[in-house]
Amino acid sequence: MRLVHTKLDLNLLVALDALLEECSVTGAAARLAVSEPAMSRTLGRIRKVVGDPVLVRAGHTMQPTPRAVAMRTEVRALVRRAHAVLAPTGEIDLGSLTRTFTISANDAMVTSVGDHLLTRVEREAPGVTLCFLAEPPGDHTGLRDGSIDLQMGVLGPLAPEVRSEPLIDDHTVMVMRPDHPLAEGELTAERVAGARHIVTSRRGRPSGPLDDALAALRLSRRAAVVAPTFAATLLMLANRHDVVGLFPWRQYRVNVRTLGLITRELPVPLPPLPLSLAWHPRDDSDPAHRWLRSRIRSSVAAVLAPDDVPTGPGAAAG
Repeated sequence: MRLVHTKLDLNLLVALDALLEECSVTGAAARLAVSEPAMSRTLGRIRKVVGDPVLVRAGHTMQPTPRAVAMRTEVRALVRRAHAVLAPTGEIDLGSLTRTFTISANDAMVTSVGDHLLTRVEREAPGVTLCFLAEPPGDHTGLRDGSIDLQMGVLGPLAPEVRSEPLIDDHTVMVMRPDHPLAEGELTAERVAGARHIVTSRRGRPSGPLDDALAALRLSRRAAVVAPTFAATLLMLANRHDVVGLFPWRQYRVNVRTLGLITRELPVPLPPLPLSLAWHPRDDSDPAHRWLRSRIRSSVAAVLAPDDVPTGPGAAAG
């Protein structure tokens, strides 16, 4: 067998990363600020080097081949590592920075902090794209394998080498329509247990900390339905007068009020919800990554720090 030695152009990795992210020659060309014909020619070169079509036509869209799917994470990690290696250690020119940051966060953090963060990023670094991904239902491996840059929210177990820092603590309140029976009168543990609940769990779990608190009082509640996101729970609550749900107050107070819902403080204590930020140590000294971390901190402080929930069990907030 004769071996063919090919001089590898490492710029193809950057183009391949864009193509696999966009699944579109047009989208990849726009991201890298090149013409569509030039990106099409680059795709041809990538196909020749890899020995695989990489992207194939499927109706009006393009889909990655199994080989492309298998190499996507490694390609992304290599490109990001190269950015980190070649980035200057001092100040960066945010005005010319072109980069996509992938952030894993639940919908509560995206809807509460995301808009403020996007405004700051657009003003300072218009070439930066924020890609928010839903929290994974299983183990958090995205930071380690490079498929995500940051995690934010109430974080579960992380890889031992991952860096994290606390942002702010949130707390849980009960949300319902103003015409719900629990909207009036003293809110006791017995009344909470007797209500029909929408439980929010991306893993589909019908129980949580409230069930543990009620069990200590020899009480239990009924989960009428389990919703995968807080956004889904919120819209269901807005349409039904016979169910209640639990929400992180700081992250959802604007949405709750916008939909005309009310909150009540629970009569049983629940653990606080510590919001944190996590990243892999390979990004520690990356100036662009440090800049984004600082903007996330300031956005969280600006959006979530004020707390106007009445204190005391059973207090209502409109």
